Amino acid sequence: MHRVSKIVATGVATAALAASLTACGESSTEAGGADKGVGLAFDVGGRDDHSFNEAASRGVDKAGKELGVKSKLMTAKNGETEADREQRLSSLAEAGYNPVIGVGFNYGKSVNKVAKDYPKTTFGVVDSGATAKNVYGMVFAEHEGSYLAGVAAALKSKTHKVGFIGGVNNALIQKFQAGFEQGVRETDPSAKITSEYLYANDDKGFNDPAAAKGKAKGMLDAGIDVIYTAAGQSGNGSIETVAGKKGTWAIGVDSDQYLQPGLAQYKGSILTSVMKNVDVAVFDLVKSVKDKKPLTGDKLYTLKDNGVRLSTSGGFIDDIQAKLDAAKEKIASGQVKVGESPKK
Repeated sequence: MHRVSKIVATGVATAALAASLTACGESSTEAGGADKGVGLAFDVGGRDDHSFNEAASRGVDKAGKELGVKSKLMTAKNGETEADREQRLSSLAEAGYNPVIGVGFNYGKSVNKVAKDYPKTTFGVVDSGATAKNVYGMVFAEHEGSYLAGVAAALKSKTHKVGFIGGVNNALIQKFQAGFEQGVRETDPSAKITSEYLYANDDKGFNDPAAAKGKAKGMLDAGIDVIYTAAGQSGNGSIETVAGKKGTWAIGVDSDQYLQPGLAQYKGSILTSVMKNVDVAVFDLVKSVKDKKPLTGDKLYTLKDNGVRLSTSGGFIDDIQAKLDAAKEKIASGQVKVGESPKK
């Protein structure tokens, strides 16, 4: 295997198994190649969340188009257990899919556990690190991209009041919050920042647009005119609410939400989006397996290498692009260090 250098990063019903497991724990039907294609297990919200999962699916689509790799896609449901996730991943590996990829930090434990039972299969996990030797951990500098979102929000706000909505209050989403708040503070020290979460520890926070609508309405009523939401599919509700009030802006996440067909009627209110190139990471892994040089270990996708970036669709940040470019350069050069945890 081609092992990537370690980089420290922070943070369903299935078909019957085709054959029993052998005594050593390895599947007797494990393909060990890319014969069946890539097996992708989405987090809650599924492919059409217009955000995080959608980004991963674009990587699979590209692999199908450019490499001729077939795929099988499966989706998580709210309230799943570790056993649910393990079963989904095992069913994909058992059926001969390679690589098998879990999309989202919730798959961190299950991917690394199941991977040990299928040593000939390469596994991948988005937003979590690798502990098993045949796992590729795809992690991102969300805080760096979110810093730029904070700069944009501060420069575009007329009321000097901006908001952040997180789906679930955990270490990963706190990175989005921390970067955003730092970007706002260092651009407009007088700005007031309101940060709120939909749920403390329930993954439904990534699949509850109604909850995000309520949070966004409260913020708009309080005079906040720019809202950045990092909450997967829930963010669609926030964007819809912002679009209903003239003179306010929404900032999207993970995918370029201005270009999402399902959000087309609101795109005039989407200032920009903090994009995580999950599609690039997924494609990198699929191609490596097809080339028989499977990637393993952890890879951190940063602002410096465009692993995270701000979208420019709509032209709404064209007038402040020079300032955004200057901020990006300071981060890339190390002049500005972006924190990963919100300041107390």
